[in-house]
Amino acid sequence: MTTFDQLNLVEPILKALKAEGYTTPTPIQQQAIPILLQGRDLLGCAQTGTGKTAAFAIPILQLLFQQNQKPEGGRKKIKALILTPTRELAIQIEESFAAYGKFTGIKQTVIFGGVSQHSQVERLHRGIDVLIATPGRLLDLMQQGYVHLNELQFFVLDEADRMLDMGFVNDVKKVIAKLPKKRHSLFFSATMPPVIQSLADSILFQPTKVEVTPVSSTADTIQQSLYFVSKTDKKKLLIHLLQTEKINSVLVFTRTKHGADRVVKDLDKAGIRAAAIHGNKSQNARQNALSDFKSGRIKVLLATDIASRGIDIDELSHVINYELPNIPETYVHRIGRTGRAGFNGIAFSFCEEEEFGELKDIQKLIGKKIPVTENHPFPPDARYSESAPIQAKPKKQIPPHNRPSSHKPEHKPKRFWRGRD
Repeated sequence: MTTFDQLNLVEPILKALKAEGYTTPTPIQQQAIPILLQGRDLLGCAQTGTGKTAAFAIPILQLLFQQNQKPEGGRKKIKALILTPTRELAIQIEESFAAYGKFTGIKQTVIFGGVSQHSQVERLHRGIDVLIATPGRLLDLMQQGYVHLNELQFFVLDEADRMLDMGFVNDVKKVIAKLPKKRHSLFFSATMPPVIQSLADSILFQPTKVEVTPVSSTADTIQQSLYFVSKTDKKKLLIHLLQTEKINSVLVFTRTKHGADRVVKDLDKAGIRAAAIHGNKSQNARQNALSDFKSGRIKVLLATDIASRGIDIDELSHVINYELPNIPETYVHRIGRTGRAGFNGIAFSFCEEEEFGELKDIQKLIGKKIPVTENHPFPPDARYSESAPIQAKPKKQIPPHNRPSSHKPEHKPKRFWRGRD
C-alpha cells in the first residue's frame, strides 16, 4: 500500500499531512501527484469525494515551496488560480490549502460573491500566492483592477461540468482569455459531455488523463435502502427515521430550494434541529449552517444538488434522498457523500408515485435493484411488483342499476405507481 511518504513530498507538507491524520493517499492522489510534480497538464475525471482537492493542492504547494522566490517589493504575486463553481467549495478548497501548506509559508485566500468585497480586496492587497475564486466575483475584481494574473503559473478548473450546469462556461472562457499562455493547467470534471471535452481541449496541452471510480461503481460501498411512500407521508417517514435510526449526521436532498425550507420547518415542528443550504440563503446563513452541522450542533442538513456540490463532510453517516433526482448520475453523487475514501455509508431513498421513472433510470445506471424496506409505518396503499409498476387495488364497482341517479360514472381504477415506458 502506497503512503504519502513514498510520493517524494517535501518535509513541511508531510508534516502537515501527518498533523491532519493522513497517511494513505486515495487512488486519484496516488496517480495525480507524481504527474503534477513532473510539471505535466492533467485531465482528471473524478467526482466529489475521491480526494481530488488534495490531489492538486499538494503538488501545487510543493512546486511553489521549492521555488522559494522572494517577491519583489515585499508583496506576493498570484502564482496559482483555482476556479470553482460554488462558494462552499471555494471555501473548503481554501481550507485545504491552508491545512496542507501551513508549514510552507505559502499564502492563500478565497473570493466569492454574495458578500462585501472589502475584506477580500484587503487580503489581495497584502499579497498572496494562491487564489481560490468563483467566476463572477473573480471577473468583477479583475475588471476593477484588484486581481492581476500576469505572473500566474498554475491554473485549476474544478467541477467543470457543474460550471456548465450553472451557466458559468462563458465566464470561465473570459477568465481563461486573460491567463498567460505558458502555464501549468489542471482540469477536473465528474462527467465529460462534448462541450466539457471541448473546453478541456482548449485549456490543456498534451495532458495526462487520470480517471478514478466510475460513477456506477461508487454506490457499491454504500448500504442502500428504498422506501415506497406517498408524497403526503414523506415528512412523517423522515421524522420517524430520524427518531428511530442511529443517525449521527445526515444530508437530506430535495429537488428545490422551497422544498428544503419546507422540510426544515416540518422538522422544527417535530423538535428536530435542522438547517438548509441553497442559493437563496445569505452567505453567512449558509456558512453558519455548515459550521453547525460539522460541529454536531445540528445533525440534519437539507440541501439542493447545486448548493451541496463539493461540500466535504468527514464521516457523514447517512444520506437521505427525500426526493429522487431527475438525473441518475446525481443519485450516485448524492449517496457518495456518505462513502468517503473507503468508509461505509448508509443511504435511504424515498420514492413516490411520480418518481417511479427516475427510480428505474437510477437502478439501470447502478446495475442493480435497490433493496426495498417494506416494514415501515407509512407504506402506500399499494403493492410492489418486480415486473410491473405498483398498482392500487381497484375500487369495488357499483352496479349501474344500484347507482343513485345523480351518481357520476365510476372512472377506471387508477394505477398508483406509473412507470415510464
